Amino acid sequence: MSRFKVSSEKELQLLERMRRLGINESDLTEKFIRGSGHGGQKINKTSSTVYLMHLPTGIEIKCQRDRSQAMNRFHARRELCDRVEQLILGVESKRRQQEEKIRRQKRRRSRRSKEKMLGQKKLQGTLKASRRKSGLTNGE
Repeated sequence: MSRFKVSSEKELQLLERMRRLGINESDLTEKFIRGSGHGGQKINKTSSTVYLMHLPTGIEIKCQRDRSQAMNRFHARRELCDRVEQLILGVESKRRQQEEKIRRQKRRRSRRSKEKMLGQKKLQGTLKASRRKSGLTNGE
């Protein structure tokens, strides 16, 4: 029976990755705590948040992504693998790069870049307006 609520293939991949990175279950301190944030009574009653500490590196992970404790255990271990990999290789993991890309995309534009963008839009609009046949207005 699987320890996490994921397919046996995903679990084997995670365990293999942990083995490659030298992460042993005996090196982990795992606690289950109540989560924070939205959820009301459910989140105040259940200890589904996983706190994981890797003793050799001192890396701490707190995961409350899912409502299920088993899934949070899986996600926490995956996050730990990412951080240990980053520590060893000194390279940003793929997921971190994707998160940073999304963060950059959501960032508000500066006033100067907005003005530049709107200037380009106005220029494009005037070019398109000059191509229209004279005497005709919107869709006639």
